[in-house]
Amino acid sequence: MSDQIQFIVEKLNQEPFRKNYNLITFDSLESVQLLQLLNDVLGEIDPKHAVDIREELPEQTAKRMLSLLGILKYKPPGSISDLSAFRQGLVTGSKPVIHPVLHWLLQRTNELKKRAYLARFLVKLEVPAEFLQDDTVADINKQYEELMEAFKNLHKECEQLKTSGLSTAEIRRDISAMEEEKDQLVKRVERLKKRVETVQNHQRMLEIARQLRLEKEREESLAQQKQEQKNQLFHAEQRLQRAQLQLKEMHHAVVDSKPESLMKKLEEEINFNSYLVTEKIPRELESKKNSAYFLQKVVAEPAMSQSDLNVLEIKINEVNAQMNQLIEKRMMKYEPIDSKFSMYRQQASIISRKKEAKAEELQAAKEEMSSTERQMLQKTNQAHELEGSEVLKGDEFKHYVNKLRSKNTFYKKKRLEIAEITAEYGILQRTEELLKQRHEAIQQQLVIQAFTAPTVHHPSFPDNSYRIRWMFILSLCQVKKLNTMVAEKKASLAPVIKELRQLRQKCQELTQECDEKKIQYDSCAAGLESNRSALEQVRWWLNLEIQLQRAKEEMKAYVSPDPQERRKAIREQYTRMILEQENLGKKLREKQKAVRESHGPNMKQIKMWQDFEQLMECKRECFLKQQNQTAIGQVIQEGGKDRLVL
Repeated sequence: MSDQIQFIVEKLNQEPFRKNYNLITFDSLESVQLLQLLNDVLGEIDPKHAVDIREELPEQTAKRMLSLLGILKYKPPGSISDLSAFRQGLVTGSKPVIHPVLHWLLQRTNELKKRAYLARFLVKLEVPAEFLQDDTVADINKQYEELMEAFKNLHKECEQLKTSGLSTAEIRRDISAMEEEKDQLVKRVERLKKRVETVQNHQRMLEIARQLRLEKEREESLAQQKQEQKNQLFHAEQRLQRAQLQLKEMHHAVVDSKPESLMKKLEEEINFNSYLVTEKIPRELESKKNSAYFLQKVVAEPAMSQSDLNVLEIKINEVNAQMNQLIEKRMMKYEPIDSKFSMYRQQASIISRKKEAKAEELQAAKEEMSSTERQMLQKTNQAHELEGSEVLKGDEFKHYVNKLRSKNTFYKKKRLEIAEITAEYGILQRTEELLKQRHEAIQQQLVIQAFTAPTVHHPSFPDNSYRIRWMFILSLCQVKKLNTMVAEKKASLAPVIKELRQLRQKCQELTQECDEKKIQYDSCAAGLESNRSALEQVRWWLNLEIQLQRAKEEMKAYVSPDPQERRKAIREQYTRMILEQENLGKKLREKQKAVRESHGPNMKQIKMWQDFEQLMECKRECFLKQQNQTAIGQVIQEGGKDRLVL
């Protein structure tokens, strides 16, 4: 309490109150002064409450303060009985009541100001239902609610603008920067005008430039209009295609069906829609209304602490336990006739749940079908934009797929041939590189040999011509040798290349056969998978029927008037087992109780026996020691006698 009072005094001494209190002067305030102080704080939060309490009755003051505290969502401590004491303490100006209120208000003054401001416009006036039957009153009330919603939206936008980070200083800086840019642009325009004035016919050129700018703007607007018209045309074509598709589907439905099937389909749709309108949608609407009502109720209540939530959880658990006990008692008191009715009720509830589930599945399937149709229309439009032709259907699509498969096979064959040629080209290119390297090496050797060979003089040729001729003869010999080597390599590689071609052709055939087998395998696997899913569904239904049959037999045995037959029911067996286990547990608890009661005396008796055993053991050891000492004394005495005899 001292910390609370110190906090109140510190806040009251600050702006905007400036009371200059200390702990002693604040504690010595009378009840009227305390109420006036509380009223001043409330007046700071809501200016409507800035009044002198001496000019109004105490009941009016308490009522006004209580209404504002309720709007501010102040929650007095204590239970319902304490609430009446709180009201009485507020009327009389009791310190234990006023001090917590002041502490709570001064802790969150800014937040409460905002809440009080919003309450002036958002606290709804409750109009009685009989007055709302008047059209004028109803219209005014509707306008009032619309204005309230508009105020909420505007307030949210205002808060978002406040928290968006924009400030007046930034806006002023931006405005000053824009003014500086404007001055710079004006100066640039003036300089350009001075430059242009020296040019001949500058007025005519300016007029032409102005017309050019206007024409460019007009061109941009026309391009924008053209784009908009293209978009409108595209949307109109989409609507036309959807309408044509619907018309085609309706034609197919009319051609492929009979009046009886159409009537049956329409009846099914009518039944489904009537079920949605009369049962499903009203139920969902009612549940939504209930949830909205509870949410509004939760919002209208004051803020709850963790202790309040814990209390509510405890109450919920207690109520659930009571419900479970009542259900068990009701199940124990069931008669066979009531059991029959319960069986029918259970069947009806199961059927209704199945009906709801199927309706939801049907609705989901319809939504999925509509989304698939939209996707199909989008893909059709894309195909029209890319190809400009109609979408293939039926036999045309199958023929197109077969054509694509044949082209794919031909493409794979050609791709293998290209791969073979590419590989052979790589081998030849590598051979060419090796031969070039070998040729360069031989030429270098020839040059070295020519320059390092001894000089041979011939009377009919000069020295240089003889050397060149000799080099030419050597190179010819080397080329012949290389040609023979290349021919030998080609002859040795020819059977290998021939065999490689045969192997490549065989590999191509095997690859094609593998692709065909893979297609057959995929189709066979898809058929087996569909058969497996069908068999699993059949097995699931068989298991379900077996379980339903067991459940029927169980219900039949349970409601049977024959006691022997009722004993065969699983429920009776489990009931007997539960009773046996309960009896066994009761006996074990009694035995445990007896063991607990006799535990203390038994432990005491065990302790006494242990002490007795230790005592007897100690006596035995003492007895043995005494016997040993007696025997040693006798031996010593006998030895002394022998010495005397000697």
